[in-house]
Amino acid sequence: MGTIWVVLIAILALIVGVALGFFIARKYMMNYLKKNPPINEQMLRTMMMQMGQKPSQKKINQMMRSMNNQQSK
Repeated sequence: MGTIWVVLIAILALIVGVALGFFIARKYMMNYLKKNPPINEQMLRTMMMQMGQKPSQKKINQMMRSMNNQQSK
């Protein structure tokens, strides 16, 4: 009977550890992406120029706003 309890406690500890690790990693990555966004205005301007478009500040602000809305959802 003692072996069954040891196995149950080990399985329970494993499940709790995996769930806790997942939520901690998720919180860390969300904070990291919020502090270090993958694309900034300068990168957008460069990409638009490479595609042959003349980037206006209004268009860049609109694209940044849409990307931030997508990231916050």
